[in-house]
Amino acid sequence: MLSIFFLSLLISNYAWAQQTPQQNAKEIKSFEKVEESEYRAQLAVDWLIKGNIKKYKFYKKTNPKFTALQLFDLSNLLEDWVDNNKSIAEVENISKEILEEMENNKEMYDDRFDRRPVLYEINAVANAKLGNVEVAIDNIEKSNALQSPYLQFPYFRNTKANHLSRYATILSAAGKHQEALDTLSNAVRTAVSTPQTVDILKAVYNKTNGSNKGVNKYIAALQEEAYQKIYKEVEKEWFNEPKTIPDIVLSDINGKAVNLSDYNGKIVVIDFWSTVCKPCLAAFPAFERVAGLYKNEPFQLFVINLGEDRETVKLFMDKKGYKLDVLFDNNEALFKALNALGTPQKFIIDAKGNINLMGIGYAGSDDKEFYKLKALVELTKVRSSDN
Repeated sequence: MLSIFFLSLLISNYAWAQQTPQQNAKEIKSFEKVEESEYRAQLAVDWLIKGNIKKYKFYKKTNPKFTALQLFDLSNLLEDWVDNNKSIAEVENISKEILEEMENNKEMYDDRFDRRPVLYEINAVANAKLGNVEVAIDNIEKSNALQSPYLQFPYFRNTKANHLSRYATILSAAGKHQEALDTLSNAVRTAVSTPQTVDILKAVYNKTNGSNKGVNKYIAALQEEAYQKIYKEVEKEWFNEPKTIPDIVLSDINGKAVNLSDYNGKIVVIDFWSTVCKPCLAAFPAFERVAGLYKNEPFQLFVINLGEDRETVKLFMDKKGYKLDVLFDNNEALFKALNALGTPQKFIIDAKGNINLMGIGYAGSDDKEFYKLKALVELTKVRSSDN
C-alpha cells in the first residue's frame, strides 16, 4: 500500500512538472477553492453548534461544500435539538433546506455516512411537534424507504433506538397512541432503547391509558426482560481457560505509570479506543452509567487509548465532558499481549487478575451497551466468588 502511495506521488509530481505555469496556477486555485469551501462549511457548522443561527445562515449562503464529517456533525446537532425540543421551527427549516440541496445539488454534501434518512427523521419529528402531522408522516415514510444500513449495523450511537423513538412520536402525534406504545414497548423489551425512549414511553402510556398508573412497574418489567436476555447471551461467552493479565506498565492522563496488577481485589474493565473511532465513543455514555452503578464497590473502569497523544485526548475528553479514567497503552504492548482484534474491544478482569470475558464492538444503543457491560461484570462477580 505504501509503495502504491509513493508511486502515485511520483506520477503526480511528474505530471505537475510537465504542466505550464498557467496550468499549475489554475490547479492551485482549484485546490484553494476546495479548501476555502470546506473552511466556510466548517464555520457554518461551528456557529450552529454555538447556537448562532444567524452566523450559520451567513456562511451557508456562500454555498460551501460539506465534507462527510461536517454533514455528520450538522445532522447530529439537529438530532440533539429536535429530541430535546430546542428551536424546533429552525430545525424544521434547516433540515428541509439541507434535504432540498441534497436533492438538487448533490455535490454540495458528501453523504457517505448516509445521513439523508436521519435528516428526514429529524424533519418529520420537527413537523410533528409543530402540528404538521401529514408532512411528518410523509417524511418518516421517506426515511423508512431509504433503508439506511446503519439502522441494522451498530456503528453510530443509538441510530435504530432514536429512529424507533421518533417514529413512535410521530405515530402518537397522528393519534395512533396504541401503535406508538407497542413500538416503544418492544424497543425497551429488546434494549433498542435509551433513557429518552423511556421518557417518551411514559408520555404515550399516559395518552393510551388515561393516566400513568402502573407505568413504572410496566417499564421495569420490560427492562428486566431485556437485561435477562442479554445476561443469558453473555453466559455463553465465558471461556473456561482464563487469560492472566500481562504485567505491562501503562500511563494515565498525567503521565503517571499504572500497572493493572495493582488493582487485584477489584473487578476491572478495560476498553481499547481512540477519538476517531465512532463505535468507541458511542459506548462512552453507557460506560459512565456502569461506573456510576458500581462506584461504591471494588470496581474500576479504564478506557485505554491507542495511538494518540495525551494533549489530544485530554482536549477531547474535556470538550465532550466525559469523566472516564483514561490510560495509554504505550506501543500497543497490552493490546498485542491480549491478542486484541481492534477498537472498541473490552476485557473484564476479575479480582484475581484473570480474564474470562471480553466484548467486541458497540452494542447499538445506550441501554443495550449498559445491560451488556453490567451483565459482563455481574457474571464475573458470580463466577469469581464460586472459585
